[in-house]
Amino acid sequence: MSDIPIPYTVAPRPDTGLNNGKIGIWLFLASEVMLFGALFATYILLRTGATVWPHGREFLNIPLATTNTIVLITSSVTMVMAWYSLKMDRFTQFRIYLGLTILCAFGFMFIKYLEYSHKFELGLYPKTNTFLAIYFTMTALHGLHVVGGACVNAYLWGPGAKLWKTDKEQFTNRVENSGLFWHFVDLVWIFLFPVLYLL
Repeated sequence: MSDIPIPYTVAPRPDTGLNNGKIGIWLFLASEVMLFGALFATYILLRTGATVWPHGREFLNIPLATTNTIVLITSSVTMVMAWYSLKMDRFTQFRIYLGLTILCAFGFMFIKYLEYSHKFELGLYPKTNTFLAIYFTMTALHGLHVVGGACVNAYLWGPGAKLWKTDKEQFTNRVENSGLFWHFVDLVWIFLFPVLYLL
């Protein structure tokens, strides 16, 4: 049985101007925007409808969250550098930058673990009040996205990298698509940080 190549894995489709992978990631990101958009809208409705609403600094650790913001922004930079290294045909540099991106993801989740642990030690749980219920829901969902993105990046850093030997352009496209998801995860945190911690 002969292998039939899947069309438009690298070349753009004539109807959309995008290859299959790029169309897929943009559609997926559109669904993610609706998911987080609904959660942000829920937060706004609950907050504006409440007579009393706690300030984030009463419960949350702003210095740790600020550190996490810097970590995620740094990871977006290293993600771009990983993709750019492939465009420049520098595979070793790609592995260094993508490895740093994965390390940043671990760093983010470790800081989140510290935050969660401290709140549990103080007896602060989602059932404590509406603000904490929203905080745990949105940050936990965001954390799952960080873990998911880190898993994809780890695959591209490890076993998935063998595609580089046979089809450099397709592998570069995969890294670009993973980068789009990673930047979205970063962007969501850029909204979560001021909304939950500062406002």
